[in-house]
Amino acid sequence: MSKNVSEIFSGHDLDRIAAAVNEAERNTAGEIVPYVVDRSDDYDEAVWRGGFLCAMIALSAFLVARLFTNQWLPSTTIIILMTFAAASVGLFLVKFIPALNLFFAGSDDIEIRVSQRAREAFLAKEIFKTRDRTGILIFLSLFEKRVVVLGDAGINVRVAESDWKEIVKLVVDGMRNGKPAQALIDAIQRCGKLLQAHGVEIQPDDKDELGNALRMAGKQS
Repeated sequence: MSKNVSEIFSGHDLDRIAAAVNEAERNTAGEIVPYVVDRSDDYDEAVWRGGFLCAMIALSAFLVARLFTNQWLPSTTIIILMTFAAASVGLFLVKFIPALNLFFAGSDDIEIRVSQRAREAFLAKEIFKTRDRTGILIFLSLFEKRVVVLGDAGINVRVAESDWKEIVKLVVDGMRNGKPAQALIDAIQRCGKLLQAHGVEIQPDDKDELGNALRMAGKQS
């Protein structure tokens, strides 16, 4: 089973991440919000797909044996029961083996669910509630090893969506290498430099409107 957020980020990691946000915001009006969830969805449909596939494989094996061999076969009732048993095995395997769960979920569905979960986080944490609409969400979904960066209106008029790709890749590579905390810190620092380069300058009366702490949650929080 994959680890959850609380197992991956130590207290020291949390302090370092908060310090990185504070430092990145010193020279920019951007409000950077790092947010991490265990997973973006349970992918129940993937579980059913796995069960259905195993059932079809078992049933097909019986049909092939009946049509092309002289082997003795059990009764129809036993075949049906064994097909249901195969389906149950498939359901169990896909439910509890992360790699199978992701495989049967499919890349397209994963992208949709992670993106949707990131937008929910953007609203739930009220990242849009800054004076100049300069909130930025760096969203990590650990189970899927996916990252989404969302900027509010005041950021998006200056920074193109394509500019976030390097930051996304930085964090994804860090998660895959087992160093999500350091990757997130590097991404926060890179984000601050990107905002400076695009003229999102700090104002004399600037306030820390969203705080610096890493937000952590399970699937639904």
